[in-house]
Amino acid sequence: MLVMHKTSMINISKILMIMTLLLVGGCTTRTDIGEPRTNIEAAENVFEIGVNAYLWRATLDTMAFLPITSADHQGGVILTDWKISPYDENERTKVDIFIVGRELRADALNVTVHREELKDGNWSSIEPRANASTQVISAILYQARILRRDNAPETIQ
Repeated sequence: MLVMHKTSMINISKILMIMTLLLVGGCTTRTDIGEPRTNIEAAENVFEIGVNAYLWRATLDTMAFLPITSADHQGGVILTDWKISPYDENERTKVDIFIVGRELRADALNVTVHREELKDGNWSSIEPRANASTQVISAILYQARILRRDNAPETIQ
């Protein structure tokens, strides 16, 4: 049986704390998502593909669970095909997204969610779920901010 003295335990604790501080000291500091960083150099002014690159990539990432039928990076249009709900085979959804602004903001996105229900062998249009478009916009903006934060060039100050 191994018995440790109180002084040995204190020394081990000190060594572990020093190692932790050394490891953490090398990390860069990042602010929370959506908070501006002082070392971002025009990060949201990335337009080489016709629209804001962060919004474009975030939209594709966010809508990856739906089949894409059309994607025009110059015009900022992403149209999905219908997908049957995994929870209800009598319901399907599709989304149309238009990136209409160049800034990383909610009003730079126009999202239309379509929903249909199967009745008597025919698909008929029904109202989308409450706040469906708003939830899609929020998910895209969240992803775009993560991309901007992680990919922005850092400047030396």
